[in-house]
Amino acid sequence: MLLTDTHCHLDDRQFDADRSAVVERAFAAGVRRLLTVGYDIPSSHRSVKLAAFIPGVFAAVGVHPHDAAGAPPDYLQVLRKLADEHRVVAIGEIGLDFYRDLSPRALQREVFTRQLGLARELKLPVVIHCRESMGEVYDILSRNGTVLSGVMHCFSGNWEEAEQFLAMGFYVSIAGPVTFSKSGSLTEVAEKVPLDRLLLETDAPYLAPAPYRGRKNEPAYLVYTARRVAEIRGLSLAEVAAATSANAVRLFKCS
Repeated sequence: MLLTDTHCHLDDRQFDADRSAVVERAFAAGVRRLLTVGYDIPSSHRSVKLAAFIPGVFAAVGVHPHDAAGAPPDYLQVLRKLADEHRVVAIGEIGLDFYRDLSPRALQREVFTRQLGLARELKLPVVIHCRESMGEVYDILSRNGTVLSGVMHCFSGNWEEAEQFLAMGFYVSIAGPVTFSKSGSLTEVAEKVPLDRLLLETDAPYLAPAPYRGRKNEPAYLVYTARRVAEIRGLSLAEVAAATSANAVRLFKCS
């Protein structure tokens, strides 16, 4: 069995004390590829360094909507340079977050749109963060044309919303909340997304699945999410692992 964690934050300070052990536990659990995702310029630098030195780790670089207000004036130039580094496979995570509104919405839109342009220029997929902003994210992606590919990270919408992004050619990623007793419409999404467009992630150190809910998450726990998705779809864990890993390789070219 080979699983791929398509979204984690290995650079997070919560892993400073045991980062090597976290990676070892992931490999032992069958999680053999990990995409560590930047959320601002410093974290993007850290993610690139980790990907350069740890086998099986790849990186995405980008500015999260929370951090849009703190992006330096030359953030696009810096990201362009980082994207040329070894094992950088995507621009992300980028998008809109109208739940916390930690950056002004107008600035979120501007930074998001400019990074989409960078991804289009570099022919890289995008990792999309979308919270309380589904309609506007869809509109912005629609206006940026069909040449973009990417994933709706930690998808939290309903099936009708998922269908819209799938129709645009995007993948849908399922995270730990699908294991919660009150997973809502996420169960239907996990069941109905075509198997060749489904990805799995942890978002570690956040959103730990049951039975670790409320504790620090780590990539090794991806197996709980994969097992739940397999149960929902009536498939074996090995079938879900193989399909979602193949999808990750296809999207991110991270073989």
